[in-house]
Amino acid sequence: QVQLVESGGGLVEAGGSLRLSCAASGRTFSNYAMGWFRQAPGKEREFVAAIAWSSGRTDYPHSLKGRFTISRDNAKNTVYLQMNSLKPEDTAVYFCALRDTHGYDRVVISPADYWGQGTQVTVSS
Repeated sequence: QVQLVESGGGLVEAGGSLRLSCAASGRTFSNYAMGWFRQAPGKEREFVAAIAWSSGRTDYPHSLKGRFTISRDNAKNTVYLQMNSLKPEDTAVYFCALRDTHGYDRVVISPADYWGQGTQVTVSS
């Protein structure tokens, strides 16, 4: 089993920044990808960012490129999401996710194999 523990959510004014963290523990894999999804009230969960753990290659939806940055710390088994120029529409619960890529260096986290519990991000206008 894998445990994913998120931290760093909170309340921020529009235009501000937040950094989310997700620490992974438990089972190890030959290769995997980690990333983030978010879900706003009344909306479907949407992809935010992903990183291939081996190479560090990243992927984002076009709408978030330039504002959000995903990174990792291999030694700490932790992935980060730096969110800048936040907007009220970024308000959501942010979930960390991990996908076993079975030895391949793939920056794909959907469908995820493991999920964190979620952390609330609220951006006030």
